[in-house]
Amino acid sequence: MKTGEAPLAAVAANEVTIDVAYTGICGTDLHIFHGDMDARVTLPAVIGHEMSGRLAEIGSAVQNWAPGDAVTVMPLRWCGTCPACSAGHSHICHHLDFVGIDSPGSLRRRWTVPADLLVRLPQDLPLDRAALVEPTAVAVHDVRRAQVAPGEKVLVVGGGPVGLLIASVAASAGADVLLAELNPQRRAFAEKLGLHTVDAARDVPAYVQEWTEGAGADVAFEVSGAAGGVTTAVDALAVRGRLVLVAIHGQPRPVNLHRFFWRELTLIGARLYDRADFETAVQLVAEEKVPAAQLISTVVPLSDAASGFAALENGGSGQMKVLVDCGAA
Repeated sequence: MKTGEAPLAAVAANEVTIDVAYTGICGTDLHIFHGDMDARVTLPAVIGHEMSGRLAEIGSAVQNWAPGDAVTVMPLRWCGTCPACSAGHSHICHHLDFVGIDSPGSLRRRWTVPADLLVRLPQDLPLDRAALVEPTAVAVHDVRRAQVAPGEKVLVVGGGPVGLLIASVAASAGADVLLAELNPQRRAFAEKLGLHTVDAARDVPAYVQEWTEGAGADVAFEVSGAAGGVTTAVDALAVRGRLVLVAIHGQPRPVNLHRFFWRELTLIGARLYDRADFETAVQLVAEEKVPAAQLISTVVPLSDAASGFAALENGGSGQMKVLVDCGAA
């Protein structure tokens, strides 16, 4: 990875320029860093999609925004005409442009984007916490797709940042949440946040049976990305339970379809978010209903962004969210 000067596009009538405060690094960014997404990313590229900042310049046709406004960006652009868009599911457009992957992102000091991507932030919300709105929106979408209801028993398999955010969002919706995680450091971190945890090396379905008095979990979120996580989640579900697939599995996984038949289970895919999810995420972060501040484990300057990638990759379970300070905080 290199840092240097990148061209800044002139502000068109319907665009804005943002002074970027922070950009978060996530697992997708690591995949890009290692070349796993070269089919989508043309080098040289500016990546980054978890961000916060303040408006610096406003295009002539942009209304209801002013320089200095605190913002984040919902990094999705869609075609508006494909079958998914026509059905009202533009966030999974057949031709989706995921900004920061398919087009230039926020890992820079100044960033010019279409104004319709902006999401307003409270002016007093610390901008480092605000950089976690995007992953929180992922969690909000996942919980909404699952239709989690107050009092339901929810199992989250995987205690990384997204798993912790899903657990927090589900708890804020009134669910009784159990987090299964292999790593003791991550379990200890989750417990400090007030979450109920279980060692994923145990017989988690048996533990869930005890926890739910023999019923099983109403909802299980698979966030680990591991084959064992899929099996655990399926085996822990109650009759007519819902399995929500959050993690990206790079290869096919064996699934016990007989159990799906026998218990009338439902499999739900959950990908990305829409604007309502983003706006809810802003509210949850601002009201401290998700542990945004606690999840920030490392902050590095833009000039040394490579060390942030190294920290995330080599820091093991001690790292949660790594932010790059882009200079506008």
